[in-house]
Amino acid sequence: MPSRDTAAASPHLTLPAGHPPVKVGRIGVLIANLGTPDGTDYWSMRRYLKQFLSDRRVIEVNRVLWWPLLNLIILTTRPGRKGKDYASIWNKERNEGPLLTITRAQSEGLASRLAKLSPDIIVDFSMRYGNPATGPAIERLLAQGCDRILFVPLYPQYAAATSATACDDVFRQLMRMRWQPTLRVAHNWADDPAYIDALANSVTRHLATLDWQPDMLLASFHGVPKSYLMKGDPYHCQCVKTGRLLREKLGWPADRYKVTFQSRFGNEEWLRPYTDETITELATSGTRKLAVIAPGFSADCLETLEELDVENRHFFEDNGGDKFTYIPCLNDSKAGLDVLEAVVRRELSGWIQPGSGKLSE
Repeated sequence: MPSRDTAAASPHLTLPAGHPPVKVGRIGVLIANLGTPDGTDYWSMRRYLKQFLSDRRVIEVNRVLWWPLLNLIILTTRPGRKGKDYASIWNKERNEGPLLTITRAQSEGLASRLAKLSPDIIVDFSMRYGNPATGPAIERLLAQGCDRILFVPLYPQYAAATSATACDDVFRQLMRMRWQPTLRVAHNWADDPAYIDALANSVTRHLATLDWQPDMLLASFHGVPKSYLMKGDPYHCQCVKTGRLLREKLGWPADRYKVTFQSRFGNEEWLRPYTDETITELATSGTRKLAVIAPGFSADCLETLEELDVENRHFFEDNGGDKFTYIPCLNDSKAGLDVLEAVVRRELSGWIQPGSGKLSE
């Protein structure tokens, strides 16, 4: 169905002759990930970290206590250290973080697939922190006639510190608009069969490339403070469920499989068991061959490429471990795009006429 580029083409909108054209009738799909700094230098890192660590969804500490700690200590010392970490994984060809490279590729791959469903589905992407920002992405979709937008935070498991703050950002943009698009937010897919199948297949394919088999398979999810769980955040339960379904799909023995949580920050207790401590304990207790997967990340980033595959690899090898392998995220692989397409098709129900590919009025 061709795009309705003028109001006269839409039965829902009648304008007088000579009125400027109004683009309507298309559907936008906006995928969004966490974010990445614009560069690895001190000031780029400081801007990114300030935006991220100022988010009340991410850090729930009292502002009176947090402001001086953040601005006088953390933002003075942390940008330099994190900049070096980012530099070790930086996409030097494009001069950007790998998360940006992969998310763009996911957007392009998804757009190609959805174009076969309907030419009037437009796909774009944004980041919650850093660039490309959410507001301009929504404006681009509106300019192309998208009066309905499906927003897809790229987090398989829901957490207030990830999914909710991404939605907050979208809602803030809509608050500034006189003519708002109709908005849907994709539900998480922590237990979606397409996602579990894709994860299991990625493990099987990766292990088939090795000349050894792991003694232990570890599924590492990004951590959050334990207090968030106690306040009612469903994230921990969804991670555990994903981990259980993945193990069952693989048929992996329970005594050779663990779910852990990484990337803790500060002195507060976070979700346990901790990935770094678990990996060290496994190595010191006799585990010699270890495989690690990060099911909670839809794209490889600092936390997987540097923290898991470099830092935690060292923890394992320095404490007696022999062989270590990191299983990449689904990224923009065929399996990864299969999952995103399945999620989007599920959420477009009612906006797409079944079996025709036509947009519903």
